[in-house]
Amino acid sequence: MNILIPDDYQHAVTGLACVTLLKEHHLTILGDLALDRQAATAIAAAEALVLIRERTPINAAFLQRAPNLRCISQTGKIAGHIDVAACTAAGVAILEGVGSPIAPAELTWALIMASRRQLLTAATDLRLGLWQTTLGESLHGQTLGIWSYGKIGRMIARFGHAFGMDVAIWGGEESRSRAVTDGFRVFASREALFAEADVVTLHMRLAAATTGLIGREDLARMKATALLVNTSRSGLIAPGALEAALAAGRPGFAALDVFDDEPVYDPHHPLLTMPNVLCTPHIGYVERNSFELYFTKAFENILAFDRGQAVNVVNPEVLKGR
Repeated sequence: MNILIPDDYQHAVTGLACVTLLKEHHLTILGDLALDRQAATAIAAAEALVLIRERTPINAAFLQRAPNLRCISQTGKIAGHIDVAACTAAGVAILEGVGSPIAPAELTWALIMASRRQLLTAATDLRLGLWQTTLGESLHGQTLGIWSYGKIGRMIARFGHAFGMDVAIWGGEESRSRAVTDGFRVFASREALFAEADVVTLHMRLAAATTGLIGREDLARMKATALLVNTSRSGLIAPGALEAALAAGRPGFAALDVFDDEPVYDPHHPLLTMPNVLCTPHIGYVERNSFELYFTKAFENILAFDRGQAVNVVNPEVLKGR
């Protein structure tokens, strides 16, 4: 099969051990599709596509450029970046992979600690010949508010507890019930989450019901000293709401790994120019062990599909008659 892996921004896939699984196939790996001159030719020739999480949007227009495409193998779980109906209409099977909460949870915690202790500023100033220019805050005794208590949220709750934080949960009824069962308290309301927490971290899936869920009114309730952390999806926050809230001083700080439009190449992006915002380039899942896990499963799904033994198919109706 002709297998294409697009949008490998940091050219990491070739260094993975699991690439040897595809040694009997023709593999093409490209960087940012929007910038790669080989993109059109590679897409037209591809029989199988391996997506790196949600970097590459798949819609009817893309599928028209890929007349030979037979399957799409997703690293991790599928989300709104894939138009399932369009793939089904085009006869393209979607193969779903597996995920892990470890890397994104660890990055979330790293951002919380780095922002609270102002590590980036302190390290940068030291390289400029400046000494002790910041006065950070410890996490012990502060209130950690976690919106949604799934796999990542549960890990963050345990991290917070280990650091002596007052951990509290908000989310749907199921999330709140699980949190209570695990011994964590829940906020009395959504309003209480934003008003009481010193650190608010978001761990929800992006869906129609959660898109733009958090608005300026929510953020305006936060303390002037509070930190908002988003390593989940930028779309959870209404467009422009966070920039306006930070400019108004509530919350006083933000730590972000996700943006409305990615990748971000503009150093003058509003969020990148704010001194009270710590930004990373969507690296929550970009970690070697996670990549080995994600790509191993994605490659195994392609091999099974090629043998006529397709598994983990999101739209099995496309297999009828094959």
